[in-house]
Amino acid sequence: MSEHAAEHEVLAAVLAVRAGTLSTLLWQRALPPDAGRWAVPGGRLGATEDVEQSVVRQLAEKVDVREITHVEQIAVFSRPDRVPGPRRIATAFLGLVPSDADPAVPPDTAWHPLAELPPTAFDHAAIVDAARERLRAKLSYTNLGFALAPREFTISALRDLYVAALGHPVSATNLQRVLTRRAVLEPTGAMAPPGPSGGRPAALFRFVERALRVTDAFAVLRPPGDNPRAVIP
Repeated sequence: MSEHAAEHEVLAAVLAVRAGTLSTLLWQRALPPDAGRWAVPGGRLGATEDVEQSVVRQLAEKVDVREITHVEQIAVFSRPDRVPGPRRIATAFLGLVPSDADPAVPPDTAWHPLAELPPTAFDHAAIVDAARERLRAKLSYTNLGFALAPREFTISALRDLYVAALGHPVSATNLQRVLTRRAVLEPTGAMAPPGPSGGRPAALFRFVERALRVTDAFAVLRPPGDNPRAVIP
C-alpha cells in the first residue's frame, strides 16, 4: 500500500424500535484508539467482496445479527482525520431489525436509545444520525415500515413504531388511511387477543410486500402544523 492509499471499512448503524424507543446496536471498544467508547459494528472491506457483501458478513460475524429485514447504503465518510493513523474511508449502511426480534449479541454489545447515546468512537455518532435521517425520510415515501414491524400487527402498534422512528405524534387513523391508499397494508382477517382490560379485539394487518418500494415519491411525513402541504399520518 502506498503512503497515499486509504484503507476502506464498512460500518452499519443497526436500528430497531425496542421498548417503544428507537435504538441502535453498538459494541464497546476494548483497545485503543478510543478504548471504552461505543462503536457501530463493521470492519475492513475484504479483498474479494463488495461493500454490500461485506456489511452482511460483518454483521453476521461481529454481532450475530441475522434477523435484519433491510440494509441499504447511506453515505461515505471520508474526512482525512476521521480516525487516528492511516487514512480510512468508511462506507456506512443502515440496517433495520423488526420490533419483535431479539437477536443474540456478544457481551460487549448492547442496544442504546438514540436519545441517550453513550460516548461514541470516532465519527460513529454522525453515522447513527445519518441512519436515523435516512429512516425518517424513507418512511415518508416508501413502504419501509415493514422492516420495523412484526409480520402481523394492529394499527395502534404500527402507529407506535412510526412515532418512535419519526420522533413526533402520529394519528393511527390517518396512518391507516395513508398506507391503505398507497396499497401498503392489508388485513389478515384475524384479530388480536384482547388486552388485560378487555375491550373490543383489534384487527391484525400486515404489509403487502416485505421488500422496499417507493409509494409516494414526493410525500413528507411532518409533525402536525409543521407543513400544511405535507402528508401527516
